[in-house]
Formats: sequence, C-alpha cells, structure tokens
Amino acid sequence: MKEQIKKLKEEKDAIILAHYYVEPEIQEIADYVGDSFYLSKIAATLPNKTLVYCGVSFMGESGCMLSPDKKVLMPDAKADCPMAHMVTKEEVDNARKTYEDLAVVCYINSTAEIKSWSDVSVTSANAVKIVKNLPNKNILFIPDKNLGRFVAEQVPEKNVMLVEGCCPIHHAITAKEIRELKTSHPDAAVLVHPECSEEVTALADYIGSTTGIIQYASSCKEKELIIGTEIGVLYELKKRNPDKTFLFPTTTPVCQDMKLITLEKILHVLKTGENQIGVETKLADSARKTLTRMLELAN
Repeated sequence: MKEQIKKLKEEKDAIILAHYYVEPEIQEIADYVGDSFYLSKIAATLPNKTLVYCGVSFMGESGCMLSPDKKVLMPDAKADCPMAHMVTKEEVDNARKTYEDLAVVCYINSTAEIKSWSDVSVTSANAVKIVKNLPNKNILFIPDKNLGRFVAEQVPEKNVMLVEGCCPIHHAITAKEIRELKTSHPDAAVLVHPECSEEVTALADYIGSTTGIIQYASSCKEKELIIGTEIGVLYELKKRNPDKTFLFPTTTPVCQDMKLITLEKILHVLKTGENQIGVETKLADSARKTLTRMLELAN
C-alpha cells in the first residue's frame, strides 16, 4: 500500500499532510507532519496540485481556503472535531453588541463558518502572541474555554471573555491521574496542552502546543516525562528521544476522529479523487481573512 501511495502521489502531483494525532503509520508516510499552525503555514506555500489532509475537517477547510487553487482531499469525510462547533452565532453577535472595542479571536480548531464570524484565527502555538498584539482591549475567545483561560492568564491586560467549548479529549484528562503518575515517578516533568483543564495545567512544568511539548521534551534534562495530550504525539516523541520514557494518563487520551484516517483511505482518495473538500466562496472569503491575518500577526 505504501508503494502504491508513493506512486500515486507522483502521478497526481499530490502531497500528504498529517497531524501529530493520526496513527504512526500515517505519520511515517506523510510528507509533512505537524500541528495545526505548521500545517496551515506549509499548505499556503506548497506548489503541488493536490493536498491530502490526514486530520479532521477544519484542517482540510483551512487548507482549502489558504490554497484555493488546489484540490484538497480528506481520507475520511466523517473525521471531525467536536469542539470545532461549540459556539453559536448568537453568542458572537451579543458580544459585538455589548463591546465596541472587541476582537473575536477564533481558535483554528473551528469550522469555516465560525471563522467567518471572527476577526482573527489563532492556534495553541501563537494564541498568546496574537492576542497580546491585537489593539483591542476586549477579546471574545472562541470556542475553547481552556485555551482561552490560558491566554487570559498570560495577557492580564486584556479583558478575555470565554464560551463553554472545549476539546473532550484534553478536558477528560484529570488532575488525579497526573498526580498519581507524579507520585510513582517523582522525577518526571509534566508537559500538558493548554486545552486541558485548569486543574491539570496547574500541575504542569510546561504548558504548550503539541509542537511545543515535543520541543520541550527533546531539550529538557528529565528522562521521564508525563504527557497530557493526545497519544498520537508519542510517535514523534519516541522518534526524537529514544532514550526517554513517556508516560500518559491511565485513561489514554485518544481522538477517535483522528484515528479514522487509514492507509487504505489515503490510497482510495488518491485513486478516485473522492472526498474533495470545498468551502462556499462567500464564506471562504470571510473565513480566509482570519487565517491570513493569523499568519501575518504570527510573523
């Protein structure tokens, strides 16, 4: 299958982009592997005619909007992110009516429609930097309340308002499980994603994006590391740090939507061109502005 995929990529002038949360065999054959921010940046620069997004639907939408001249394929059209839908237009409209000096800051883990209601998109890697640099005093951060709370803590000079959205996978990681791991491994450092709850981030030695966690794990002196993010990151962690031990909560954090991506499905869409993702032109124009502004401000 891997040889067939390689051959079809050459025939179709296709490139495979994979998120750190997909299965190891997908990361192994991907041309580029990264978090949402990295995949957004790289998609806008690639010359290939076809992009195969191994991730969930909002990633494919972002790729489609940043590269409107390319064909963007999703190996599984059903792979979605629950958090990407967790805010309503009414909540955004009410905030705009209430606060004149308001910026609606939208986590990239959201649908194209939600991005179209917003002023700028952010990722977990650049959210603090972008919010800090916005001229607005009032910030409505959507849809992830946990990342939004983390940003608010880092930028106390802003009035950051939140909604009730969250990543079910990260939010389910408990402080009890982290404390149990710390008790049995007292010398281990705790590295967690800001999508985790406040109780979990309070126990962390490092809080950061998936890429940030990988970089910290690779540079720190500790040989044992407790990881508070989705299990798919283990592949890259082990590849870069074969001499280190990585510990995950007993209730393993698994995004079932990310795990829908298989080699068989990648091969199928390369053969057939099925599951091409598209965004309605009017919607895409509004949503794209939030992504291009993100890339500008992140620089």
